[in-house]
Amino acid sequence: MTQTPHVPSTEPELAGVRNFRDLGGLPAAGGRSVRPGVLFRSGHLAHATEADTAFLASLGLHTVFDFRNAADIALEGPDVTLPGVRNLNIPLSDPADGSEFWRMVRDGDLDILRSVLGEGRAAGRMAASYRTMITTRTAEHSRVLHTLADESVPALMHCAAGKDRAGLSIAVTLLALGVEREAVEADYLESNAPHRRYRVRRGDGTDGSASPEVLELLSPLFEARSMYLAAAFAAIDERWGGTERYLSEGLGLAHHTRDRLRERLLGD
Repeated sequence: MTQTPHVPSTEPELAGVRNFRDLGGLPAAGGRSVRPGVLFRSGHLAHATEADTAFLASLGLHTVFDFRNAADIALEGPDVTLPGVRNLNIPLSDPADGSEFWRMVRDGDLDILRSVLGEGRAAGRMAASYRTMITTRTAEHSRVLHTLADESVPALMHCAAGKDRAGLSIAVTLLALGVEREAVEADYLESNAPHRRYRVRRGDGTDGSASPEVLELLSPLFEARSMYLAAAFAAIDERWGGTERYLSEGLGLAHHTRDRLRERLLGD
């Protein structure tokens, strides 16, 4: 039986930013580990409080990667401004992309939710989207890794909830650092902690919790599930035959660039 890797749990309590954590301490290649204070992940920063903003500013960030699209930013607002920090917007496909889909999630009646999300369709949609992000977003993931290698750390990656688009970008980065897939998954599943969960409010003012069936129908969209990440890993294996060729051929990550990336992000 594979032992579950240790996932560091040092994190502040932020009032307006969900799913924040430092990736420091994750075990990587050659017995090394991710250095604390160089790679962070979170949900969007648009609702950061004054105290949250002061904390984020104290991290000494070089770059904030924002994977939201224009519709996300219009809905939630732009990130707070952090002095001296470069904000890099690299839109990635939302697993629940499309205004019509989100309108259905927020305002659709139970029959509509059943027809669109029921009988495994929501989870299937999510898994398919992870595969798509791996196979069609190689240019974006390559850009992230090359940017990190070019002295753009400390860095924070986020999308809306910090679960799917940021989660997959973090996963790709960790794979490039030689982090085993089991440890990548363990960190990914940390997004399910209750205090980290992103909550979408329904048009009637509830979050779906008033109706167990609605909650069950919506939960695949707002949970991190092993099957989603497994779908991404399967896409890597099927298209490129494994992580090494995915990084070198799919993302164009040369050995010297990968070495620089590891020097930036790994400690002893």
